[in-house]
Amino acid sequence: MIDQLERGLQNDVKKILATTYLRHRERRMYRVISRVLDVIISLIAIVVFFPVMVIVASIVFFSNGNPVIFKQDRLGRYGRKFQIMKFRTMRTDAEIILQEDEDLYQLYVNNDYKLPPDQDPRLVKFGAFLRRSSLDELPQLFSVLKGDMSIVGPRPIVPVELERYEGHEQDFLSVKPGITGLWQVTGRSEIEYPQRKYLDLLYIENQSVFSDLKILFKTIYVVIRKSGAH
Repeated sequence: MIDQLERGLQNDVKKILATTYLRHRERRMYRVISRVLDVIISLIAIVVFFPVMVIVASIVFFSNGNPVIFKQDRLGRYGRKFQIMKFRTMRTDAEIILQEDEDLYQLYVNNDYKLPPDQDPRLVKFGAFLRRSSLDELPQLFSVLKGDMSIVGPRPIVPVELERYEGHEQDFLSVKPGITGLWQVTGRSEIEYPQRKYLDLLYIENQSVFSDLKILFKTIYVVIRKSGAH
């Protein structure tokens, strides 16, 4: 699988992943440890960032009104749908705008189910900043605490995106999606399919607590640098 990646990505991945496949018993233990870490880290992060969340929620409310939180169906472990939560960075009629403009929707699909900020008419005031700084993703900590997501995992995708993982759907759906992951620390939004698919599958094949911690700490560095977030 790693041979499918571009050469630059191969080097980045090798520095992060422990390329040893976990046996069934080890994988079960990994999931227990991972869940414990998810609960501890998400609780600490919610407490630490709660004042920031209050400030961001206030900015969204006073500049753009309700709702403050944007919710959207994403695929979780075993294909179960859950509602991902983010601070709202788009207009309330964002989905209608996307569906009614064929050219815009085609750009959205061709650009791996996202729009470049400078071509996205759905963005509200401060929306681009919240995305670039990743502050819009703070509510996802509650999804981690609930158990729908993990701190580290594959990227949470919308149901229609699953077709991009043709032949590997069950592998992709065998784990919880993460707030951050291998895709986040090797390029973030700049990586497109099928490279994004290979990164997700490589992570799933080579999960380990050590790799997760490396990804987590590297995420902090990447976010501070504001590297490529859309």
